[in-house]
Amino acid sequence: MKAQLLSTLENARQYTMNVATAMPADSYAFKPDAAIWSFNELLHHIGYGIAWCNDNYILQKNADWNPPAITKDAAATQEYLSKSFDALQKSIENVDTDEKVIHGFYATLDHITHHRGQATTYLRCYDITPPEYTY
Repeated sequence: MKAQLLSTLENARQYTMNVATAMPADSYAFKPDAAIWSFNELLHHIGYGIAWCNDNYILQKNADWNPPAITKDAAATQEYLSKSFDALQKSIENVDTDEKVIHGFYATLDHITHHRGQATTYLRCYDITPPEYTY
């Protein structure tokens, strides 16, 4: 089971990072509408969501929702995302994958997928074809 979770996580990481790098670095402030997050804010939210879910669902530590300041640019945001994925991977490697952890893992993936789907829409609004999804 652990190998399957890690493989699924790696696929999510790769696709998320491909989406993150598809937007030009100087366009991370892009918003399809003034009422929503910028591309940068959206990707930062994905990173924090991973960290929060990792604490609460995988490590089963009760952590309040308290996001850090938004990363300042594309490079910092991509690094933050990568580190969030690294921490989740390490946790999965080191915990017993009982039913609670498995459910938490898939809840985390659902959150990533939801917001990554929004990010692909941002790319299309910016006239960029999103990266091809791989299984």
